[in-house]
Amino acid sequence: MESYPLVESHGLIGDLQTAALIADDGTLDWFCAPRFDSPSVFAGLLDHKRGGHFRIAPDGVNYVSKQLYLPGTPILITRFTTPAGVGEVTDFMPVAGDIATDRHRLVRMVSVVRGTLRFQMNCQPRFNYGRDRHEVDLHPDGAVFRSPTLSMAVHRARYADQPPDEIEIELDGDGVRAFATLREGTNGGVLVETGSTGPPRLIGPEEIRSMYEQTREFWRGWLRGSCYRGRWREAVERSAITLKLLTYAPTGAVIAAPTAGLPEQVGGTRNWDYRYAWIRDASASVYALLGLGFTEEARRYLQWLNDRICEAAGRATPLHPMYRVDGSTDLDEESLDHLEGYRRSRPVRIGNAAADQLQLDIYGEALSAIHFADASGLRSSYEAWLNTVKLIDWLCEHWDRPDEGIWETRGGCQDFTFGRLMSWVAADRAIRLAQRYGVPADIDRWTTERGRMYRQIMNRGYHRTRGAFVQHYGSDVLDAALLVMPGVGFIAADDPMWRSTLRAMDDELVSGSLVYRYNPTASPDGLAGNEGTFSMCTFWYVESLARSGRVNDALIIFEKMLTYSTRLGLFAEEIGATGEQLGNFPQAFSHLALINAAMTLDQLMDAAPAPCRAPLETLVERDPPRR
Repeated sequence: MESYPLVESHGLIGDLQTAALIADDGTLDWFCAPRFDSPSVFAGLLDHKRGGHFRIAPDGVNYVSKQLYLPGTPILITRFTTPAGVGEVTDFMPVAGDIATDRHRLVRMVSVVRGTLRFQMNCQPRFNYGRDRHEVDLHPDGAVFRSPTLSMAVHRARYADQPPDEIEIELDGDGVRAFATLREGTNGGVLVETGSTGPPRLIGPEEIRSMYEQTREFWRGWLRGSCYRGRWREAVERSAITLKLLTYAPTGAVIAAPTAGLPEQVGGTRNWDYRYAWIRDASASVYALLGLGFTEEARRYLQWLNDRICEAAGRATPLHPMYRVDGSTDLDEESLDHLEGYRRSRPVRIGNAAADQLQLDIYGEALSAIHFADASGLRSSYEAWLNTVKLIDWLCEHWDRPDEGIWETRGGCQDFTFGRLMSWVAADRAIRLAQRYGVPADIDRWTTERGRMYRQIMNRGYHRTRGAFVQHYGSDVLDAALLVMPGVGFIAADDPMWRSTLRAMDDELVSGSLVYRYNPTASPDGLAGNEGTFSMCTFWYVESLARSGRVNDALIIFEKMLTYSTRLGLFAEEIGATGEQLGNFPQAFSHLALINAAMTLDQLMDAAPAPCRAPLETLVERDPPRR
């Protein structure tokens, strides 16, 4: 653990309540329990000395390692090749189910497929981001770690009989270390279990095999529900599995990413906690999931969203931009000053102060998701509609206010064009739903406000000299968030105002085939430093090009973008100047944008309806027939 592995050298595993990252050197260096947004048990990714880690790798020899996923699953295989032999560590988490639990299991299977290898296991947990002390009890078949808030057991597992002298377990400071020599065809490993109550035990081959097979069949069975048959099936299916891994099964919430504190610029200060459910991110997931045919996941999320709308309507208060996975809003932001940060990128933040910001665009994303789901057969209940009415009535009162915007700037509120755009979307979709079903609504008022929003955007959001829609009124700064304007039906893709906007973005925000969200130098956002290109924005750019008739340009940029994924097909939030992954990892919005871009390209290249449902917002430009 002398240096930090690259972000892109990690694979993700999970059990639908929490997740872990494992580097290609066999180091588990990120794991929170019992939930995604719980304190960490292993956080070596943020401090390789104080954060905690759990490494399994060949001992005392040089090796070359590579990772792959078992096809159709998030079961991760790390393969070590040495002169003495070839070994594999297979990592997975049995699915935890829909009931919240403190018990989570992580299996690390070790096998040798050629020759003989001696493996070392070093388990060094550091509970509560390394702030809590713990006790460790060593047993012949493993160890138990106890902190004030969480216990964790490490159970020894094996498939084949091994002489006692080939297994060595010993204390190593606040952790444990073990050595095992495995010959070709032999297997071993450990089961890590949080919330355990009993002592460690020897896990037999039948139990390990059963957990492995059940996990494999769960994921392959789930993936068989996909109706995507387009050109980019491998990338789309890996993205779908990633989105599923980022779903908290007990509530249906989709988190933005499983990590906290990973920098948008190495050595910089833009280091945020993304282990929460954003209204914006999760709403967009509804399009991707319904587009792929995963109706149940979309239905569960819509229930979570309607619960948040109900709470806001009951209090006559705005929606929060983000929530914990259980729907609570205690996201107080703090810095973990005892951690040095990934590659000395400080501060390391947990919690997120942006939870209390006013972000007007989330209303458009929420109503757009509800409208799209309705067109797909998922109609909201009467009570949910009444709460939606209260939400739109609130928006009609407050849409013409400065806000912090989609990018959650900390440089003060502005009249962001994107916030006005998505407020228009919210009013428009609510009007469509009310007219479709004849349900109670103040349609006249909503229509009046929708018209005011439209005229204001056209009059103040479009910079005549620049020939482009701009980030906020009174500025000439471009914003990649506005790439969605044709997709949401606000303006035709061949409108001269839009074509000139797209050309301006081509010149200023596009670097090669990658897209910056905006220029922080031209539009100070209250934060120091620069950042990489945003993967989500690049996929938005692909869609916008395709909708504007530049399908060939869109195709080559999409194909280039796929080359920036990790070897496992994963994307962080951003891509750096030399192609490295930056920011929290993997990022839900990057993957759902990939899915939607793929479906849009498939549809336009085929010049026929998409193989599944229409992607993204194609349904918003017309009301589909009632079902």
